Amino acid sequence: MSAAETEVVDLCRDLIRIDTSNFGDSSGPGERAAAEYVAASLAEVGIESTILESERGRASVVARWGDQNSTRPGLVVHGHLDVVPAKAADWSVDPFAAEIVDDYVVGRGAVDMKDFDAIMLAVVRDRQRAGRIPDRPVLLVFTADEEAGGQLGAHWLVAEHPEWFEGCTEAVGEVGGFSTQVAGQRLYLIESGEKGIAWLRLKAAGTAGHGSMRNPDNAVTHLARALVNLGEHEWPAEPGPSMQILLQKVRELTGADGTPDELFEHFGPAARMIGSGLRNSTNATMIQGGYKHNVVPGDAVAYVDGRPLPGHHDGFVDRVQQIAGDTVTVEPYHLDIPLEYAFEGDLVDAMTVSLLKHDPEAHVAPFLMSAGTDAKAWHKLGMRSYGFVPLRLPADLDFTALFHGVDERVPIDALQFGCRVFDEFLDLA
Repeated sequence: MSAAETEVVDLCRDLIRIDTSNFGDSSGPGERAAAEYVAASLAEVGIESTILESERGRASVVARWGDQNSTRPGLVVHGHLDVVPAKAADWSVDPFAAEIVDDYVVGRGAVDMKDFDAIMLAVVRDRQRAGRIPDRPVLLVFTADEEAGGQLGAHWLVAEHPEWFEGCTEAVGEVGGFSTQVAGQRLYLIESGEKGIAWLRLKAAGTAGHGSMRNPDNAVTHLARALVNLGEHEWPAEPGPSMQILLQKVRELTGADGTPDELFEHFGPAARMIGSGLRNSTNATMIQGGYKHNVVPGDAVAYVDGRPLPGHHDGFVDRVQQIAGDTVTVEPYHLDIPLEYAFEGDLVDAMTVSLLKHDPEAHVAPFLMSAGTDAKAWHKLGMRSYGFVPLRLPADLDFTALFHGVDERVPIDALQFGCRVFDEFLDLA
């Protein structure tokens, strides 16, 4: 077992124990303590890094590694340090204790994404000690604020410190490279794109009055009708290039055919996330309205998480307005672009070969991720980005449910597998 495989579990547990909960409003603890831990871990093996703060405590780490004199373009390897909050009462263990239960590391961030932060650190430290640095420039980036859209993390770095990324043309980061099961065969999914973000605010206005009186102009009713319209709307399946390749792989593995939704049923529970890359989506997430039981309010507000496919970003807000109806006003709250890159080229070959080297009987295919990552920021600088956190997972683990879920956990042997594959990838990339 390599030094990386030996220490990756402790690194992951240490990072989980540093609470970096991101509530979306800078009220949390921030990422400074985790950034200092990362910087110290790199310094211990002789890698100099810099901590950059967008606001007090909102810290990211950047470090140049690899052959800086190479004529090859640079590669960004990135992970984020923040996590979504965890309600301890819902968990079977303390979400920030990083306990080991049944050969799993359990804790908030175990899969999103302190597992890859730990894999990055473990492999880089091992290779640095042995003098095995990559033959191209590599920029290691550990970001703040990804869980709130990255405005205080990756997007801030791109806007305020673009000099760190000069010469970088490619990036690898979260949500991809994990295994699923289709027809009893292991299939690794590499993220080659992601949906856009369209967080929307719906406003309804009406006539305020006494709750006991007839009121056909009720703002809450108007808002409820619009949310039902959105909730019941059937967005059509419109798979793009990545999902077309994945659908063909499912046909190959199963010998079946059918609609995209029928084919994705072969993923079992994982179809919730993987299948979301087939179509646009809108989900109501918050409602605000009223201030007393017997008073009809004059206004009400709801928030909707919209996710457009690549090619559907322009005009998406207008389409949501049409579906919601004219009793509400739909306005953008936060928008970010969808991305998709061709599943081809040297970097894709390196990811594919490194996975198959350590799992020869498996299969590899791309997919379009339902959510967003820091890749949206790197895209502004012209980089192609892929999701590649190699994890070989048990067939009975509902892995996609663990993202932001209760009792989030990662198998110890998956962390060690990730170290082996990622080390191989750095030889090939």
